[in-house]
Formats: sequence, structure tokens, C-alpha cells
Amino acid sequence: MNQIIRFCMSCGQPTQDRTPEGDNRSRAVCGQCGEIHYVNPKIVAGAVAVYEDRVLLCRRAIEPRKNYWTLPAGFMENNETVAEAAQRETREEAEGEVTLHGLLSIGDVPHIGQVHMYYLGDLIEGKHSVGVESLETRLFSEADIPWDDLAFKTVTETLRYYFSLRARPGFVASAPGEPYQFTAQWKPDR
Repeated sequence: MNQIIRFCMSCGQPTQDRTPEGDNRSRAVCGQCGEIHYVNPKIVAGAVAVYEDRVLLCRRAIEPRKNYWTLPAGFMENNETVAEAAQRETREEAEGEVTLHGLLSIGDVPHIGQVHMYYLGDLIEGKHSVGVESLETRLFSEADIPWDDLAFKTVTETLRYYFSLRARPGFVASAPGEPYQFTAQWKPDR
């Protein structure tokens, strides 16, 4: 059932749950003007912000997963790129500025209609502080990551992937703005 959108965003009349002609999925369709309303996944953009050999994590001040640690990340807004969203979220959640090297990982989270995209970047001068959605921010070495207290599987998998890449002989991050040479893609089981 697709009744997430109950009223037409064009004319305000009630929608009906039906499969439009030529489509293969049920959609919210306006019974008055015929407008088809699509509900698509949301993009979560974030950064693996690195300073020296440590990674920036934020302890969440909001639900879901309040008090758990996460990478600075959040929903992409209209009129910004995914990279701009990752930089904005780092500013909002950790009051940090990050120079991005490129996309590090993509995670599909279909059961909640999200796609998580994390960039690798340098935390400028290592500066960070508590933002409005964080209780605490901290730089962690790999050995000190609070693995059992990470908020989301995509964060865990992205960090594990980053540390596995970093352990490779000759690992060097690309120049800022250059496409990153490694990309992890997975479909979390939960």
C-alpha cells in the first residue's frame, strides 16, 4: 500500500493507491487531476573525515540511535550535490570542515528507503566541536573505535572498508576533488 501521500500535491484532492498505465508499481495517484506521486529513496551523505591517523565520529543527540556513535552524515537537500551535503553535514554535526577526496562507499538500505553515500576526506586542521545533533565529537584511532556502539551498519561497514584500504601497501588518498579509486558497495541485511 502506497498511502504515504494521501493528498495530491498539485490540487489538494485525495489520492488513490493504484498502478498507473505503463508502470509496474502501485503509486499515489490523484483521482481529480491524475497527478502521479512517486516516493523514492532518500540519500544520506556523509564523510569519513580523517586527521592524521584518526577518524572523526559524532555521538548522536537525536533519534534514531541516540547516544550511539556515527560518522557525520545526514539527508541530502535539494539544490546541493552529494559532496556538498557531506561537507554541510560535517559542519552541522561536528563543526568541522572537510576536504573531500572522493566517494568511498555506497550502501543500499531498502527496508527504510535510503541510500547511504560516504566520502573520504581530510578534516582541516583536525578542528571539530559539538554540533546541534551531537552530544560529543571525537577523533578515534582504528584501535579505539567503539565498534559495539556504532549507530548504523553502513557506518560500521564503511569504517571497516576504510581501515582495510588504509592497511594496503602504498595506500594514498587521491588529491582533493579527484575520483577515489576504491568504492565499496553492499546491500546490508538489516
